[in-house]
Amino acid sequence: MEAMLEKNNFGKRIRSMLVVDFRRMFTTSFIYIMLGICMVIPVLILVMTDMNSGEGTGAFYSAWQLIGALPGAAGGGMDMSAMMNINMLYFAIAIVVSVFVSADFRSGYAKNLFTVRAKKSDYVVSKILVCFVASALVLIAYFVGNILGSAIAGLSFEMTGFTFINLACCMLSKILMLPIFVALYLCMSVIGKQKTWLSMICSFVVCMFLFMMVPMISPLNSTFINVIMCLAGGLIFSIALGAASNIILKKTSLA
Repeated sequence: MEAMLEKNNFGKRIRSMLVVDFRRMFTTSFIYIMLGICMVIPVLILVMTDMNSGEGTGAFYSAWQLIGALPGAAGGGMDMSAMMNINMLYFAIAIVVSVFVSADFRSGYAKNLFTVRAKKSDYVVSKILVCFVASALVLIAYFVGNILGSAIAGLSFEMTGFTFINLACCMLSKILMLPIFVALYLCMSVIGKQKTWLSMICSFVVCMFLFMMVPMISPLNSTFINVIMCLAGGLIFSIALGAASNIILKKTSLA
């Protein structure tokens, strides 16, 4: 009976691994550097374009152009506001996941972890959850930077064609899509293992194929339907891709 009580169940194993992964993620300077960069980028973009353009001729006229665009509206094409907006962070998130996971293999942490008693499925679940939280903070940091940069540049905060609820659904949809990309990047990272450069290249390639779906599914006039779609897609794809990562870890060498 005592042996049965002492045996770790799935919940205890995940909680234990999450505590370790959260501590490893948020006690390193790397994640804070990434958050700082993502907050500063929109400020620099908005302030510099405002300084280098004549009055009323700037590339940006609304505080929300770096967050998204309405379907068929200006900024929905391949102009500056469409290319240099929050959606580009899905590439930056590939760096966060690749660096975090490759550090496990490069330092020998993963090999030691699996040698003891940890299950590879627990490792995959923990990494997806921790990287999802870190990635969500990256998007939020960019949003905060966008507000600050827009205020400094004197851009209009007027919401034309959408409401605050739509804006909230837009951001929530982008965040709920993150598990799809995080799980994909994790899959690429367990293939690359200690080779960070390989993990990044593979992650960037897969992101290029999926990148265009982000503005389509999370426009500025998003509704709760968009949120539900992103939530369902995030759950389904993260589970499927997480299972693929688990299989890769079981079939390949940890070195």
